[in-house]
Amino acid sequence: MLKTLLTAIITTALLPAGFAQKKPLTHDVYDDWKDVDAQRISNNGQYVVYEVNPAQGDGTLYLHDTNQTTPQTFSRGKQPEFTHDSQFLIFKTVPPYDTVRQMKLAEKKEKELPKDSLIVFNLGDSQPAGEYERVKSYRLPKKAGGWLAFLHESPLDTATEAQEDSTQTDSDHPTIALKEKPDKPEGNELVIVNLETQEEWHYERVDEYFFSEDGSRLAFTQVAGDSTGSAGVSAFDTESQSLLPIDTGKVSYKQLALSRDGNSVAYLASEDSLKADNRYHRLYLWTENSEAALVADTATSALPNNWMVSEHGKLDFSHDGQRLFFATAPRPVEYAYEEDTTLLDEERVKVDVWSWKDPFIQPMQLERKEEEMKRSYSAVYDLSSQKITQLGSKEMPGIRFDRDKRLTYVIGIDDTPYRKQISWDYPFRRDTYLVNVSNGETEKFAESTTGYPQISPSGNYAYWYESRDSSWHAYDIATQKTVNLTENIDANFYDELNDVPALPGSYGSAGWTEGDEHILLYDYYDIWKINPETLEATNLTNGYGRENEIAFRYEELDPEEYFIPRSGEIIISAFDRKTKQSGFYQEHTGNNRPPEKLVLEDYRFYGLQKAQDSDDVIYRKSSFTDFPDVWLSSTDFKKAEELSNANPQQQDYLWGSVELVSWKSADGTPLDGMLYKPENFDLAKKYPMMVYFYERNSDNLHRHWAPSPSRSIINFSFYVSRGYLLFVPDIVYKEGYPGESALNAVVSGTLNIMERGFVDPDRIGMQGHSWGGYQSAYIVTRSNLFRAVESGAPVSNMTSAYGGIRWGSGMSRMFQYERTQSRIGGSLWEYPLRYIENSPLFMADKIETPLLLLHNDEDTAVPWEQGIELFVALRRLNKPAWMLNYNGEPHWVTKYYNQKDFTRRMQQFFDHYLKDEPAPAWMQEGLPATLKGRTLRYEASDK
Repeated sequence: MLKTLLTAIITTALLPAGFAQKKPLTHDVYDDWKDVDAQRISNNGQYVVYEVNPAQGDGTLYLHDTNQTTPQTFSRGKQPEFTHDSQFLIFKTVPPYDTVRQMKLAEKKEKELPKDSLIVFNLGDSQPAGEYERVKSYRLPKKAGGWLAFLHESPLDTATEAQEDSTQTDSDHPTIALKEKPDKPEGNELVIVNLETQEEWHYERVDEYFFSEDGSRLAFTQVAGDSTGSAGVSAFDTESQSLLPIDTGKVSYKQLALSRDGNSVAYLASEDSLKADNRYHRLYLWTENSEAALVADTATSALPNNWMVSEHGKLDFSHDGQRLFFATAPRPVEYAYEEDTTLLDEERVKVDVWSWKDPFIQPMQLERKEEEMKRSYSAVYDLSSQKITQLGSKEMPGIRFDRDKRLTYVIGIDDTPYRKQISWDYPFRRDTYLVNVSNGETEKFAESTTGYPQISPSGNYAYWYESRDSSWHAYDIATQKTVNLTENIDANFYDELNDVPALPGSYGSAGWTEGDEHILLYDYYDIWKINPETLEATNLTNGYGRENEIAFRYEELDPEEYFIPRSGEIIISAFDRKTKQSGFYQEHTGNNRPPEKLVLEDYRFYGLQKAQDSDDVIYRKSSFTDFPDVWLSSTDFKKAEELSNANPQQQDYLWGSVELVSWKSADGTPLDGMLYKPENFDLAKKYPMMVYFYERNSDNLHRHWAPSPSRSIINFSFYVSRGYLLFVPDIVYKEGYPGESALNAVVSGTLNIMERGFVDPDRIGMQGHSWGGYQSAYIVTRSNLFRAVESGAPVSNMTSAYGGIRWGSGMSRMFQYERTQSRIGGSLWEYPLRYIENSPLFMADKIETPLLLLHNDEDTAVPWEQGIELFVALRRLNKPAWMLNYNGEPHWVTKYYNQKDFTRRMQQFFDHYLKDEPAPAWMQEGLPATLKGRTLRYEASDK
């Protein structure tokens, strides 16, 4: 016996350290598990920066110099940005997490909490070049280096604080009279820094501030102080390093805008009190070598009658700076009842009047009330002709611009004739117009379209996908003719996997080549190049995608580009729909040769970024076992270097593996799914198994699941680490029978896995949320295959849910049952039996499976009452059921500590039924309202 024990000890000691120490994941790991964020590559490609942040606690900023082997680190670094010239790295440092937490526990006020600092780091000599405390925000010129601007929060005025806190009434200590606060708090200090010389310029009471794109000027607004300084607008010239006063003397200024070259500044100004209910603004324009001039106000004749300049629309210059876009709106209407000051508040009638003629139902109107009260309509001012042109109107409220407002035409959108139908119809429809920016003339070119037309980058065409005929269309602006771009091509440009009772969408477009010569469109696999004038079509990827079941998509590596090169090399992403591998290929746009493989691996590649002035790229790369760290390579992907190592502690924990599985459902439909297996999987053992699903998931084979508390679903890594198998089946739906479709796919897939011999047939659990929650609730009314089930936010009664409201948007729920995810295919009165047959509530008496429900009282997607209907039915039937309601939470659990609680309770529920762990007290004894907030009852019950 002693020899055997000694052998075991020696053997264990000789094992590799990582293997010997591996342990299952626990709830304690969440706070320290890290994520990578804010990855950036400098324009010259020499530097890469990214954040590594834990779920709770202090993160670290990493800076890699590709000429060095070891990165530099900065504790608590956030929001990094390289200057355009790649000379400096700018970032914030945030206060220590524990310090802020302790101060909050001490009930310190928000203004007493420590603030962010700003670091200027010189990349050339790898040394900090400046540090600034109490920084609120910062800005850099988009296309110029050498300058930085930030808002600096002034230190607390302790004397003022003492006065504000004083409530003394003793005659020996008379109350200190506080000075009257201004209408609006004073702004902050603006600091402008020359990064080369470190010279600074300071300006007080600043509110808005922006650099011109080329960095030549920085414009800012100032608010009025209590006794010093009036409101105004100024510009700082970075070449002369001098201040240019633009305007002063008005009560307030807002909506600041600069042209790209800094030669023009626009803003809104008002002389109305900040406390006024209705404030009227004037639009002003300042140009170099001239004073600020009034462009528009309530007296401007070019505006529609009784309209005004809107403070709620954004000011923006066109790309060439020759047009200024702004917004207008009808003047507020005063109503006698509203203005009646003889009424007490409790005497005012508060009523919602629902009318069958309303374009939007009342809940939608109420949800959009603030938006509608702030609705504005686009207009444009031509700097050369000094002419104002109204573009949008009540009859055509939507205006869609090209990216930089460069073109002569914009798209006008009018959905008003179809608003009533959005309660039950999908896709939504609209009429679309071509609007001439120069004179405001409109021309309808598509009626009742389901598409969202855009203008081609050279301005020659309006183009869109039309789901009514599953084709792409182009409207030639010069000839005023519409052509169907894809009807004669032997390929499908609609979603081939569409299984909802609505017209299918498209796979999208890559863009246009120079001069609008060709448009590049996607089918399921390949990229097509189509001439909109001749309709000549070429399969750019030469059919290689369909032949090899690889989907190709264009990678836009330059966010400033308007065109895909007419003849040149491009990078395209690749996703093997069969094996789920991904990577990148190279394609030449001047011919239709097969694409050249650069990298295709059993990983998920995403987040590709290219340096502006070099071939260096960074990207993320993950698998189930590999965290998506940051990688560095060049555009040929021949040499790749892993830069980050966010979670080295993962090697200390049991993890597992995943494989793709295939089978046929009960009705013969071929299906795929994913099977996750615990580490050190043993074919001879019998494992408990969890089943999770949500429509199709198998394309996520190489997704990494970091251990984290759940907002709605089980964490894959957590359960597999703790010895569970996890099966994730795909589901294909049959119109009118969503529940039956889920039953066929899930049960047939589960039985297929069970036939392999390593699943404990008495230890199978199921979990789903929202649409998955509905399906899990439905399945247990038809099958006793599962030992325990968690169903999150399920629709249990489609007959009552159909007539309900999605309170987040105010929309009727009809459209989703008739045309989208619920897939019934018609109204309640057309298919009453479908609604009943697909509702778990009507078969609640057939449920034999213990059920844990999650449904929160502020759910705006699925009515909370749906969970209640199922729970009270099961309670009435004396079936084992629990329901978790996290107060004030929406469709899922959003607050971090609520997520940790939900994750723990769900694990305890499944461990009890699938691993025979003792039931916790909350399951056995409940959690009475009298104990709410006093105990969590995680402990094992003694009953």
